[in-house]
Formats: sequence, C-alpha cells, structure tokens
Amino acid sequence: MNDIIENVKEYYGKRLQSNNDLKTSSCCCTEKPPAAVRDILPMIADEIKNRFYGCGSPLPPLLEGMTVLDLGCGTGRDIYIVSKLVGESGCAIGVDMTAEQIGIAMKYQEEQRERFGFKASNVKFLNGYIEDLRSLGIEDQSVDAVISNCVINLSPAKEQVFKEIYRVLKPGGELFFSDIFADRRIPESLATDPVLRGECLGGAMYTEDFRRLMARCGWTDFRYMSIRGLGLNSEEIEDKIGPAAFSSRTVRAFKLDGLEDICEDYGQVACYDGSIPGHPRFFDLDDHHRFFTGKPMLVCGNTASMLSDTRYGKAFKVTGDRSVHYGAFGGCSAETKGIASKMGSCC
Repeated sequence: MNDIIENVKEYYGKRLQSNNDLKTSSCCCTEKPPAAVRDILPMIADEIKNRFYGCGSPLPPLLEGMTVLDLGCGTGRDIYIVSKLVGESGCAIGVDMTAEQIGIAMKYQEEQRERFGFKASNVKFLNGYIEDLRSLGIEDQSVDAVISNCVINLSPAKEQVFKEIYRVLKPGGELFFSDIFADRRIPESLATDPVLRGECLGGAMYTEDFRRLMARCGWTDFRYMSIRGLGLNSEEIEDKIGPAAFSSRTVRAFKLDGLEDICEDYGQVACYDGSIPGHPRFFDLDDHHRFFTGKPMLVCGNTASMLSDTRYGKAFKVTGDRSVHYGAFGGCSAETKGIASKMGSCC
C-alpha cells in the first residue's frame, strides 16, 4: 500500500509536469462542462489548467453558500471553480497528498481571490490523505457536497475513502465524482505497475465490485450521470493492460436514510419547477431521469427521497408518501449510449 502511494506521489509530483506528459487519454476530459463552469474557466490561472488531470466535470449545481470538499484537488482547477460557485458565503476545501501539486494550488490562492473579486479567500488547502480526513480536522457531518475528479482510482484503500466521505457528509449531502472504471478486476501485477497506476488504469474499479463497496459503506442506491467508453490511444499501454475495457463514469449519490436496494413503487409523483440555475427547461437527476419543467413524472421511492430530502427539494414538488406500497417500480431503465450498466438499484 505504501509503495502504491509513493509511486503515485512520484508520478504526479515529478514525472508529470503538464497534461501533455500523460501517456494515455484516460486522465483527459472530453465532456462539455456546464455553462456556469465554462464562464469561470478563463478566470483560472494557466499553470493550474495545464496541470489538470481530470476525466470528467463533477461539478453539480446549487452550490452557493455550500461547504464543498474536493478529494485529490491537485493544482486546484476544480476547487477554484467551486470557490466561485459557492461564493463568499461558502467554503471550498481541497485535499491532496502530493506536495508539488498542492503547492501550485496554494501559490495562486490570493491571485484567484482577486480575480473573483472576493474580500477574503474562501478556499482551504490541506496536504494529506483522502483515506484519513479525520486527521485533517474534517469533522462528522460538516460538508454539503464531496467532489472528486479521476482520483479515487489511485487510492489503494478505496473502501476507507467512501467510508470517510459518508462520515463527513451532512444528512442529504451529495457525492458527485468522475473516475475510471474497468469491466473486470485488474490483476495485482498490473495494479501495482507505477505507470498503469499513474495513468488511472491500474487502480480502476471493477464496476460490480464498486456497486458492492458502495452498499457496504452506506450508499444503498447511487446513480450514473454519464458513461463514456475509453480509448487509451497508446499501443504500448494497450498491450500491457491486455483485454480489459475501461470507461469514464460520473457518479451521483446522496447520504439519505431509508433508501432501498431496488426501486419500489409508492405511487409518488415529482414535478420540477425549472428554478435550478442553468437548467430552465429540464433537470437530469441521472442518465435516465430527465425532469421536464412543469411535467409530472411517476418516480420510485428512492428517487422521491433524492428530490425532496436534499438541497434540490426547493425545485421539486413531490406528492405522495410511503404509506402504501405497490410493489417493485417498473418505470426505471438504465441505458447510456448502448453501454449496459448495473447500478445500486434498478434505477
């Protein structure tokens, strides 16, 4: 475990000087970010952006005034975007174990404050391990949202990471992260290879093991926001890794009591009012739940909880309760661009 950690530090602290040094396309983002994020990106220092190694855009809406934690913040691109999104009344916390990376992030703290026009910086950087947030002083139920961008795969103790996330989130809080997943378990000989690990392949989570892990850590139901098949664009790496297929996935999960392991029907209906900034016509809860403004939609009990018992509740009217059960919910399906996926529930 220690060898893996030290190899990752070496890879991101010394071997990679910019995203041009990556050997594959696994740590590259091709997703179009939300309009609000696109508006902020030109305000981020070039050095920060040049050393960005994310595979997605895990930045949910409605963050104003929130406390947001970024696991594996690197040089700080996403956490500075969050800083602008949460505003001066919010707080953005970045954690990273690589001194060289977080050193660059901290170097621009005052400059980014000035670019955003804030009276005081709302960003805090912590040099430490995402497996042990307690030692960094992050208390139980102190965070509204946790984000991470292509980092959790690097950890040799993923279950501990998700347990820590669950601990620090407030009730109703949101986990929203992007990462690399595999269609099978990666052999240890490849998982410990410094280059494969550093390129986010060696530690990629097998999707079914991820589902089981989430359930053990309290996440009975989670949702995929997007699934994108991954081409490595490196014959050398492809020969080394063998037949395993990889995908970049963005995941949404909420810390909620009472979620069930399959979708159950209680006759509940949800209607979106169009008030979430940047989402006037519809809101996507996940890759197969699109709520059009003003249109009522029959939902399972888990989805009803996700819409009513989180910060999104102000934008939704959910009618009905769980007093009458009608059996398993048959209105959910999970298909994303032809890639089959088994999620934490039938949704």
